[in-house]
Amino acid sequence: MLDIHDGELLPTLEHRKLITKLIREWQADIVISHRPWDYHPDHRYVGVLVQAAAFMVTVPFFCPDIAPLKKNPVFLYSSDGFRKPSPFDPDVAVSVDDVFETKLAAIHELPSQAYEGGANGSEEHVRSVPPESNPAARKAWLKERWSSRQSAEADKSRELLVRMYGEERGKAVKHAEAFELCEYGSRPSGDELRRLFPFFDK
Repeated sequence: MLDIHDGELLPTLEHRKLITKLIREWQADIVISHRPWDYHPDHRYVGVLVQAAAFMVTVPFFCPDIAPLKKNPVFLYSSDGFRKPSPFDPDVAVSVDDVFETKLAAIHELPSQAYEGGANGSEEHVRSVPPESNPAARKAWLKERWSSRQSAEADKSRELLVRMYGEERGKAVKHAEAFELCEYGSRPSGDELRRLFPFFDK
């Protein structure tokens, strides 16, 4: 959405200001990004820029043309499998069972990422994907990949899901997403997390 081409994002002052201004404009309560350790340089630098913004969004003399936020949002990192310099350590786990089909429909609309492999695209990958002329087979292929991925996330986060949803609901979650708190942002209490994620108590 920012028209920064793939592989060309850098952690510059210009981009730090841009991210800070956007978070202020949106009056964000929660900001989710990659961690600063990832296979793709754009992902790493988004993590770095969001870390910087996690403090700067409340500083009145930085980007003074947009009013600073009164309260620092909660900044969360998306899960990943990278172990160095530190492995992902989730603080929040969310069931996506109720919206899983909607999420698949959204991902389906990103063919460059879903079917062409994004940064990991290769001739072999593209050949393994059902053709565009067979959308039902494509969606089935996509569902299998994402169901496997988010089922594994639920299994890895089972203890956290039980803590967030209660034993019966937490054990029943099939697909989940997990997030790690960035310590540079707001550090929410359990009550605050339940306000931000109200479906935990439903």
